[in-house]
Amino acid sequence: MKSEIRNLSLSLRGVHAAALVAFAPLASPFALALTPAAAVVAVQPTRVADLVMLDHGFDAGLRQGMVCRVTRNGAEIAEVLLVDLRPSCSAALILNLAPRESIHAGDLASIKILKA
Repeated sequence: MKSEIRNLSLSLRGVHAAALVAFAPLASPFALALTPAAAVVAVQPTRVADLVMLDHGFDAGLRQGMVCRVTRNGAEIAEVLLVDLRPSCSAALILNLAPRESIHAGDLASIKILKA
């Protein structure tokens, strides 16, 4: 019984350590500098919605379901939802778009982070 408890304790420490490593960038005061970002490569129109194609994907830290801000020259022009990720590219759907704006190749998409 004691060995089972010890093994469980050791495995939980491993999970705790892995969680700390995984979420350390979000807890860091330098989190904005470490936030994954991607450049817009193209906007692909479809019958249902336009897809925003990005030049980074899973390997850069992006994950399906993340919401990203799209900016141009520091001004936010849109929000997109990551829907399909590959190791080195991704696709997103447009959630919100500023009035009289459109997303263009070269715009920057970065993960939307809640500020404390």
